[in-house]
Amino acid sequence: MMNKIHVKTGDSVVILSGKDKGKHGKVLAVSPKEGKVIVEGCNIATKAVKPRRRGETGGIVKAEAAMYSSKVALLCPKCNHATRYGVKLDEEGNKVRVCKHCGAEIK
Repeated sequence: MMNKIHVKTGDSVVILSGKDKGKHGKVLAVSPKEGKVIVEGCNIATKAVKPRRRGETGGIVKAEAAMYSSKVALLCPKCNHATRYGVKLDEEGNKVRVCKHCGAEIK
């Protein structure tokens, strides 16, 4: 069963809790099955990487780790607030997300 996540890949979000609280970033990947997202520049984890081919270097690499989607909130581009979104129909009858604070359309 797939779970619905309130953010999509490419959305701008703000971190609500944890060591990166208050940081802004872009969603790089969404995993609905696990309920997690990966946010650019947030929740950085270090991991050891072995060299796989001859001439390749190994070492310690820093990369973004997944975090629960409940720890992030959508960022409104107009009012620059962490917000929930509502859904409205545009002129062509397509659903669009709108900010609950200011009513701006969220792309």
